[in-house]
Amino acid sequence: MAEASNPPATEQLDIDPNFQNEDDGDSAYGSNLLSTTSLTSSILEYRKLHGRTYQNFGDVEYWAPNDDRQNEQLDINHHMLSLALDNKLFVAPIDAKAKSLKVLDLGTGTGMWAMDFADEFPDSEVIGTDVSPTQPNWVPPNCVFELDDASKTWTFPDNTFDYIHIRYMIGCFKDWPAVYKECLRCLKPGGWLEHMDCSSLVQSDDPGPKDPIWKEWSAIFDHVQEATGNNFNLIDNFEIAKFMEEAGFTNIQKKLVKVPIGGWPAQQKWKDVGLYNKLGIETGLEGFALFALTTIMGWQYEQVQLLLARVRASLNDKKQHNYNPWGIAWAQKPKA
Repeated sequence: MAEASNPPATEQLDIDPNFQNEDDGDSAYGSNLLSTTSLTSSILEYRKLHGRTYQNFGDVEYWAPNDDRQNEQLDINHHMLSLALDNKLFVAPIDAKAKSLKVLDLGTGTGMWAMDFADEFPDSEVIGTDVSPTQPNWVPPNCVFELDDASKTWTFPDNTFDYIHIRYMIGCFKDWPAVYKECLRCLKPGGWLEHMDCSSLVQSDDPGPKDPIWKEWSAIFDHVQEATGNNFNLIDNFEIAKFMEEAGFTNIQKKLVKVPIGGWPAQQKWKDVGLYNKLGIETGLEGFALFALTTIMGWQYEQVQLLLARVRASLNDKKQHNYNPWGIAWAQKPKA
């Protein structure tokens, strides 16, 4: 089996000396802020918890809401990552312009990535799958969305796809090697799998003491992982690359990206990324925690809100220069 290479050094983020004096008004976020499956009425009758709605597909227990507020967070996050990756939709060495590709976007969410790929590469055929039918009806003609639980055996035939894309699926599956084995089976020989995800541990390179709320936040999701078996540590120690190797992939590569939280970087690109990242975290914050802490960990609703208030206070503390580690791993199905 191929040994995963070490991730290259990430770009250094310099601190803007004027950051603490800047106004955090809406203008800082810029002006660009923003199925092929027959759906039964029971699937569209979403479960409700404290005013938030959650998917109702089979026996799937997914921790994030699927309502408008959380979908807005997904779209902000998509834009943020597009900026961070210099408007590239993928890093795997696929040549989407040279030939028509059949592409699977696993856990497509609102479908933004799948639609952007279909628009950019109109000769491709893109399928996006998810457990919630929250994608729009008006999509590029070469893009379709299907309702599917990827933790089960897939219905796609062997050797179907040229490229499989996975992004932001932290805490979704108990058995990632099994998911990757399905990816391997359904990829054509020589096809590529790419997975990008984030760590639950917010970090800082500042000297001195850090705000303890972020270690507490990460520890909470460690407890959720212990209780459910769903993996929240995909990027820590680059487990996704290890799981790809277990599944039988070769040519495994990986990259770590420090994604700032807030407008503290001196570089304009990373300042914009940080502002969108902070906005996305604030928008999705309750959705990140509500189901996991009340239903799984047994917290009271009021306890959750007190925790979120501390997180929001830390997010708005300009003395801190925090970032999210995001990791990307890509790997190839053997050609033989």
